[in-house]
Amino acid sequence: MPRVVIILIICLTVSRSFSQDIKKIKIDELQKIIIEAKTPLIINFWATWCKPCIEELPYFLEEYTTHKDSLQLILVSMDFKDEFPGRVAGFAEKRKITAPIFWLDETNADVFCPKIDSSWGGAIPASVFINPKTGYRNFYEEQLTHEQLKKEIMAILK
Repeated sequence: MPRVVIILIICLTVSRSFSQDIKKIKIDELQKIIIEAKTPLIINFWATWCKPCIEELPYFLEEYTTHKDSLQLILVSMDFKDEFPGRVAGFAEKRKITAPIFWLDETNADVFCPKIDSSWGGAIPASVFINPKTGYRNFYEEQLTHEQLKKEIMAILK
């Protein structure tokens, strides 16, 4: 087999190992995931066009890698319908994101926001921290610093 073909096969295999299937999710399905969670859970609502979201995302990914055995991280894309799946998948692939990503298939924030937290006005980034065993639940409708995120992770892991 020619060298070029072997190199091409290796490149395609490596690039595919970083891609992931980003699924649509309805708010009721997300609520079910929350209710059925057995381990501490972080859900981060973000979008590819949201600068504060992109700035905090590396912190979430770093902490997810560090605490992968003790907590779940779900990234919920709030990108517009015409940006799914292409732009969201491209963003994830470029940044080699391995945490699960869902695209929220909802348009009425007055319906889905209160199902996550009654105080959520719809702004992103937004994150909810949940420990189903202890009943811990905390919601942020703001960009988190790395220190804030570490503090929340320590709180949900207690």
